[in-house]
Amino acid sequence: MKRAVVLLSGGLDSTTCLAIATRRDGYEAHCLSFAYGQRHADEVEQARQVAGRLGAASHRVVRMNLEAIGGSALTDHSIAVPKGRDEASIGAGVPITYVPARNTVFLSVALGLAEVLEAEAIYLGVNALDYSGYPDCRPAFVEAFSQLAKVATAAGLEGHAPRIEAPLLQLGKAEIIRLGVSLGVDYGITHSCYDPAPGGLACGACDACLLRAKGFADAGVADPTRYVR
Repeated sequence: MKRAVVLLSGGLDSTTCLAIATRRDGYEAHCLSFAYGQRHADEVEQARQVAGRLGAASHRVVRMNLEAIGGSALTDHSIAVPKGRDEASIGAGVPITYVPARNTVFLSVALGLAEVLEAEAIYLGVNALDYSGYPDCRPAFVEAFSQLAKVATAAGLEGHAPRIEAPLLQLGKAEIIRLGVSLGVDYGITHSCYDPAPGGLACGACDACLLRAKGFADAGVADPTRYVR
């Protein structure tokens, strides 16, 4: 069976991406998650559950310390996660929750794994419509990394570099949710919150929670998320 590496955070977008890779596109999926010094471990545990439920062939968790460079509310506990931003503010600029070069680092590791597994594709759940304004979630970034894969790998030199697949790139959050539902995704096992409360409850006020809640409302799908408020 053809193979793909899927970057999996356990969130709504990456879970939908995994379902697309396996249930729509017919890949044997090898999931890759990162414990990178983020504020909480919830997303890594959710990723394990998602990989198991969606039938991934394997799931690796790579540990690295992006907390050492800081610069983000997700890796530096002295920086507060923004809460309650209005819709016009979300996506209007690069917020403090942006982790410098995170997707570049993650895709680089995924590229190495794809070479080892002889995978045809790497699936990445980035989205440039309903998103927080991160520079590494834009079409220009995906295209640039696709070109990098062709010159930075042995597979690329041989003419078969892994493709970078970003199937959610131009979809709104509601469209993503409807697509996932059509593929049988249970969003109750996913986690999106940047700053969850004890017990894994979502804060309901960070950008990720607000975008997620609006997506379910716009899609006309019941939101299974357990919120603090």
